[in-house]
Amino acid sequence: MENLGWGLQMTVVGMGLVFALLAALWGLLNLVLRFDGPPAPAAHAVEPAPAEAPPGGMDADLVAEITVAVLTHKAVRRHQAAPAMRSYWPGSLLYASRWVATGRARQNRIWRGRP
Repeated sequence: MENLGWGLQMTVVGMGLVFALLAALWGLLNLVLRFDGPPAPAAHAVEPAPAEAPPGGMDADLVAEITVAVLTHKAVRRHQAAPAMRSYWPGSLLYASRWVATGRARQNRIWRGRP
């Protein structure tokens, strides 16, 4: 019975330490958030910078069309890459690890008790 009392005491002390540290971290985070307020507004208004010209002096619409074409091509190729890169056909058991193969073999064997 003395071991049970000691075990319960260690459980209470351990859980108390965990929750005390969690409360301390919560308080520390609240303190940091309190001092880390939103930045002060600037004294003078800054005008936005003019938009940069597209690369190579191309028209902005042409750059947008090329971007859409590249992203569409990338999305289509991503869907096509999965079958192209497969080593084994989906559903085949060739890609299973030794652990999985051993487990399947044990499941398929009929269990017979000791003779």
